[in-house]
Amino acid sequence: MSRTPGPSTPTADHSNWWSLLLVIPFVALLWVPFYNRVDPAIFGIPFFYWYQFLWVILTSLIIVIVDARTREASRMRERDTSE
Repeated sequence: MSRTPGPSTPTADHSNWWSLLLVIPFVALLWVPFYNRVDPAIFGIPFFYWYQFLWVILTSLIIVIVDARTREASRMRERDTSE
């Protein structure tokens, strides 16, 4: 049996767009020659290392944001289908 999908809500449609934020860290770290250098150093730590470490922190923040937004969209979708 096939089921006809219910009407989509604007929030549910936008939840997929939040997932695209996860591409940012991938692209930022993809091209190594961009950050394969020593200067500018911060506290004696070469750019190569602190740039990558900065992206560890930024990626964690991006994941938290995407998770919160997609969960919110999921809850709204579930609420709409239960009504």
